Amino acid sequence: MEVRFVTRNVELPGDIKEYMDKKLGKIEKFFDKILDTQVALNFKRGMNVVEITSNVNGVVMRGEDYAPDLRKAFDRALKNIERQVKKHKDYLTDKARLKTQNVSFDIDPDLLPQTQAEDDAESREIVKIKKFSVDVMTPTEATMQMDLLGHNFFLFKNDATGAVNVVYRRQEGGYGLLEPR
Repeated sequence: MEVRFVTRNVELPGDIKEYMDKKLGKIEKFFDKILDTQVALNFKRGMNVVEITSNVNGVVMRGEDYAPDLRKAFDRALKNIERQVKKHKDYLTDKARLKTQNVSFDIDPDLLPQTQAEDDAESREIVKIKKFSVDVMTPTEATMQMDLLGHNFFLFKNDATGAVNVVYRRQEGGYGLLEPR
């Protein structure tokens, strides 16, 4: 695992850098596919801010904390990352039993409305098309994956019904599930 240190408004003593390097090496015992990690250290308003960003096999995980003591802030940020890595590993082991299916969302141009004003057409212009596989999982697993990715919604194939569903984060709090009829 490659570790990069970025400092802003703070000096990083050699002994603390070794301490951080040693502690970061230990998170590989939870998950061995951690590609790289960046530790950003900053000093704001009398507090040390430590932000740890790890690339865990393509999934970006981030932990941030602050404290007057640099080691304490680092330890708390590292606990956040460890918790996320453990949760991700558990998710992957549960997912191993699931099958995936490729679904493409190509829209037939003949089905699109033809009587739009030019301003309306420009505002509805599709600027990016993304194709991805839709995994078979439970709605609970889908909300966990959505949280790991940091998205507001997540598309998946429901293992109970076999239908394509969407889970989303509600503004009032909690999650919603969209099911087709």
